[in-house]
Amino acid sequence: MSSATRLRSQIDSKYKWNAESVFADHEAWARELSGVLEDADDLALTRGHVADNPSSLTRTLRTRDSLVQRASVVEVYAGLSYAVDATDQRASASRSQAQDMSARVQAAGAHISPEILAVGVDRIREWMQESAELTRYRHYFHDLFRRQAHIRSAEVEEVLELANDPMEAGANSSSALLNADLTFPSAYARSGKSVRVTQANIHTSLLHSPDRRLRRTAWHSYMDRHREFRNTLANNLASSIKANVLRARVRGFDSTLAAALFELNVPERVYHNLIDIFRRNLPTWHRYFSLRRRALDVAKLSYFDLWAPMGRRIPRIPYEEAVTMICDGLRPLGEEYIRVVRRGCRADRWVDVYPNRGKSNGAFSWGAPGTHPFIKMNYSDEMVSVSTLAHELGHSMHSYWTWKSQPLVYSDYSLFVAEVASNFHQVLVRAHLIASKVSNDFEIAVLEEAMGNFLRYFFLMPTLARFELETHRRAERGQALTADSMCTIMLDLFSEAFGPEVELDGDRVGMIWSTFGHLFSDYYVYAYGTGIAGAHALAGRVQRGEPGAVPDYLGFLEAGASDYSLEVLRRAGVDLASPDPIEETFATMESYVERLERLLIPSGRGARTR
Repeated sequence: MSSATRLRSQIDSKYKWNAESVFADHEAWARELSGVLEDADDLALTRGHVADNPSSLTRTLRTRDSLVQRASVVEVYAGLSYAVDATDQRASASRSQAQDMSARVQAAGAHISPEILAVGVDRIREWMQESAELTRYRHYFHDLFRRQAHIRSAEVEEVLELANDPMEAGANSSSALLNADLTFPSAYARSGKSVRVTQANIHTSLLHSPDRRLRRTAWHSYMDRHREFRNTLANNLASSIKANVLRARVRGFDSTLAAALFELNVPERVYHNLIDIFRRNLPTWHRYFSLRRRALDVAKLSYFDLWAPMGRRIPRIPYEEAVTMICDGLRPLGEEYIRVVRRGCRADRWVDVYPNRGKSNGAFSWGAPGTHPFIKMNYSDEMVSVSTLAHELGHSMHSYWTWKSQPLVYSDYSLFVAEVASNFHQVLVRAHLIASKVSNDFEIAVLEEAMGNFLRYFFLMPTLARFELETHRRAERGQALTADSMCTIMLDLFSEAFGPEVELDGDRVGMIWSTFGHLFSDYYVYAYGTGIAGAHALAGRVQRGEPGAVPDYLGFLEAGASDYSLEVLRRAGVDLASPDPIEETFATMESYVERLERLLIPSGRGARTR
């Protein structure tokens, strides 16, 4: 039985994340949930007295921060169970309870910002001079007054917070449909053997198979089931987009893009830089697609061929070996760093390693101050899984270092910087693997993984960013968003992006938007592109041995939300408001294409994947 079809109970506990380190059992979780809700009611009673004096302000902020942290721990525990088995009804109910609790906590503290603003910036500055504890909120206050024009009254803020949960209905509905209810017809190998298709194995093994029939039938199975529910999925996404439009208008923004980037203090040119530079570099992508078509020896490349192995032998890398490879690649960051990574992967069980029935696809890192920075994987013993593990460990180490270094108010970091640390790990590990090359096939596998990562971050995500911008603009103009209109937008964008080397199956490729839950996070996908650019710039400093590069990078990890994202990155050595890091990273990608051409084309390798 493959790991993708195993029941959760059949997975060895050493490969499951350590959920019991958060709460001993469901009953302990339920007690804390009730306690958080009771304390949320107490926080609501501070209305009208938040800023009576420096002491009351300090006390209220301390109480709010602690309550938000406790609520986050409750939500993490519920989310862990749901993520690994969406068919578990208790896990689904607990997740819903936790989301409702989180909305109530946010609503209970919704009056705090308006009351601080009513005091005025001058008096807050005076109070900070009187109180050392208030001084730690300096950046928080600065950002609050920066956003003052877009913060509404306490009553409106409370309604907005209470509305967050119902506004997530579209995302929750799609998640339940795709991860719990939807089953896929079997795929078929060349041999005629049937293979189960799941959310957990489609992107981790099936589309990476050397068997073209298996890839094609798996892809058709996967996308055709999405197409059957195209109207439901489109309605869910449209509802989320309309909620974004509502929030932007209530807060007085001209557009949803302006609203999303204002929250991060990121100029809109950063978003447009990525899209413009991506479009200028499409010829490099077309060159890569041409190379892939020739290496696979097919007349036309199809979407399901984009991850097929081009090397003769595919290296198999067990989880334990992957951990060793990653730690070796991260050695420039120091022994303490490596010790934490190794312990997290093994003794502390941050990682839920293998796929099982009901486990959602993809991977993520998630936690809160007070928990481990957990990692969900669907590990498949392939190079792509090694890279994905390195990536998620980058997120987790970012969280670990931030939680260790910052007070609760700054214990998170923005979406804009979230993808930097993860890709930074991949750059260092990839360089180590190339330097320790054991064969041409191994190097090809490493370079293919690199291009697969670029495909996601520098091709799919910029294209989805264009899709997101266009769908939001249509909603802002009052135009209908239907399954047909979404599929047309998606297909038009991919037709331009893929160029002449890729044959597009319009009905299926047009539905690709429905496979990315990221689109329910308002304007997030662009940050994958800027993140990989920032990662290459910072990793380049470390690899060149520039003075201060490692301390600067660790300082970036430690900074959390203590300053604006662009400033934190600038102190670490990269300016993502400039187009230069994006251009330089495309140049790195082009060098990988050239290297693959030298390895693959002279060898005469051809039709091994049919």
